[in-house]
Amino acid sequence: MRVFTATRRRSRDAGRRAPHDGAGGVPVILMAPAAIGLAFLVLPLAGLLARAPWQTLAARLAEPRVMEALRLSLVTSTAATAACLLTGVPLAWLLARVAFRGRRVVRALVTVPLVLPPVVGGLALLLALGRGGLVGAWLDSTLGLALPFTTAAVVLAEAFVAMPFLVVSVEGALRSTDARFEEAAAILGASRWTVFRRVTLPLMAPGIAAGAVLCWARALGEFGATVTFAGSLPGRTQTMPLAVYRALESDPEAAMALSLVLLLVCVAVLACLRGRWVNVA
Repeated sequence: MRVFTATRRRSRDAGRRAPHDGAGGVPVILMAPAAIGLAFLVLPLAGLLARAPWQTLAARLAEPRVMEALRLSLVTSTAATAACLLTGVPLAWLLARVAFRGRRVVRALVTVPLVLPPVVGGLALLLALGRGGLVGAWLDSTLGLALPFTTAAVVLAEAFVAMPFLVVSVEGALRSTDARFEEAAAILGASRWTVFRRVTLPLMAPGIAAGAVLCWARALGEFGATVTFAGSLPGRTQTMPLAVYRALESDPEAAMALSLVLLLVCVAVLACLRGRWVNVA
């Protein structure tokens, strides 16, 4: 038994080392374009870090308009993530656990915002929820509720573009778990709600956490759908990406300061999710 265990361990360790040991055999013709591609991705970030106003960074970030945009971004992205959790988790469970006619179509519709240009998404929201939209006209005439160019519109725009990240992540986590645990709980007499709450949710908790972080980061960086559906009103709908765009016209240093904050958030998100998509030796 010890020999078998040791053999499996050596085989596993050898498999982990194989990609590194074989790096010397990579053709030079592949290394050159790989290096160019890496430089292309790193160079803009290096330019931002090199030209950033480090000496006045704290003062720039403490400006009222910057703090206002930062506060609004944090509030709206968190609200959008909460809305995505309330609706996206059940949707992911439905796609992963329930076989129904048209499931592929539903899954395709859910992932459309991933490839849809954000500006088109904002226009679609405007045509659906605007004052003359499919639902917006009824909301305006019946409830007197006008969504466009409000803070609520920012939340809706961010949730629209960010929810697919949560649904895809949670559905993938559910499909990778063993459904027999849920079946065993049901056989033992647990209700469907009890099975979902006590068995399914713990199983897909890592997927929910990863999806929520991705969703929040995507909502924080949303620009196109927000500016189309909510506009760029300071203190009301002007989030950090919109503030960066506006600051480029009059105060490039403030734009770079805000960009550094967004870059820091992206790095933190990648650090949190590294174990989800990188095999760590």
